[in-house]
Amino acid sequence: MNILERVVSPTPVFFQKLRNIGLVLAGISAAIIASPVSLPAIIVTIASYLGVAGSVLGAVSQITVPGDV
Repeated sequence: MNILERVVSPTPVFFQKLRNIGLVLAGISAAIIASPVSLPAIIVTIASYLGVAGSVLGAVSQITVPGDV
């Protein structure tokens, strides 16, 4: 099964929830990084890591397929 077939295959419910959590983390991260107020560097650094983690979580969860496919 190639990557395109995996992306269009149905995603299990557990991984749909993980994907949504990843999208929320990435969204929160983007909001913190793009905020117009000056924030401490540690908060921006943590937001950057959250953005990467959320993106990876969303991508991996999207290409997961059930075992019987």
